[in-house]
Amino acid sequence: MISRSRKFTISVAAVVSLVVAAAAACVVGSTAVGLPDIIALITGGDISDPARNILINVRIPRVAAALLAGSALAVAGVLIQGVLDNPLASPNIIGINAGAGFFVLLSASVLPHLLWLPQIAAFVGALISAAFIFAIAMSAKSSRLTVVLAGIAITAIFGAGMNTILIVDPAAYVASSTFLVGGFHSGLRFDQLVGPAITILPGILLAIAVAGKLNIMMLGDQTAHSLGMNVARTRLLLLGLASLLAGAAVSIAGLLSFVGLIIPHLMRFLVGHDNRIVAPLSAVTGAAFVVACDMLARVMFSPYEIQVGIIMAFLGGPFFIYLILKNRRGLGVKGE
Repeated sequence: MISRSRKFTISVAAVVSLVVAAAAACVVGSTAVGLPDIIALITGGDISDPARNILINVRIPRVAAALLAGSALAVAGVLIQGVLDNPLASPNIIGINAGAGFFVLLSASVLPHLLWLPQIAAFVGALISAAFIFAIAMSAKSSRLTVVLAGIAITAIFGAGMNTILIVDPAAYVASSTFLVGGFHSGLRFDQLVGPAITILPGILLAIAVAGKLNIMMLGDQTAHSLGMNVARTRLLLLGLASLLAGAAVSIAGLLSFVGLIIPHLMRFLVGHDNRIVAPLSAVTGAAFVVACDMLARVMFSPYEIQVGIIMAFLGGPFFIYLILKNRRGLGVKGE
């Protein structure tokens, strides 16, 4: 049993980490901008025009995008792992990110003048992928390993579709390299974040509000039924909410990987399995994690910049292998 004092300490540490990561990401860069400049910008104090322009037009929008994407993907991971009862499930592992990415590129190719369409397309693509995975997970004799393998197959199919679009119509997405790897570009504007923010912030609040239902569902179908829950309908609603969050994150961060896998596991290790606590802490920690990784991607090889998705892959790949080895019995994989 995790004590209340430990949960409180970890919650405070997560919030502090988020504030520190966001402030550091605004300060660190090729152009000198200090913490006093941030304070002056917030309080209306004296700040130079170059520092103001850098903060307002470059760094703060990018940090805001990382905060939104990180929190959305982390909470989506909490929901997906709970709904599918699969510790290896996450938006990128089971193909939700790839489905969203394919439909974003498709909309950018077919109707490039509709700037609002990619966000809707991302949700539709994520929902279609989630529906396939849900059907497979609910089918008879489907194991956890089957769900993971099906997700890999769906990712490959949608990945081939994205490559086909980029070959046929190279102008379908201007920042296609960043989009396919996952990351943020310095040209982000606040108006581009309005739509995702309107989707992500209420979505996270809703996920936190229904986290108790996720707890009941994880007790097993029979127990949930006995407590008056419509399990099938609840699963569909929660999976739809996860798709909405993942799709919105993909629309601004591209195919960012492993956030929804690493962060929920870390939070469950630290505070236990109560999703009423795991969900909000995952949102905070996921946001801080992506901001910190993006800052690292900007300065690691300065003056060159790499996509944050590369760092996520280096971190998430070994973690995924560790989870496979740890859960090989539950996956139906025989040991020696």
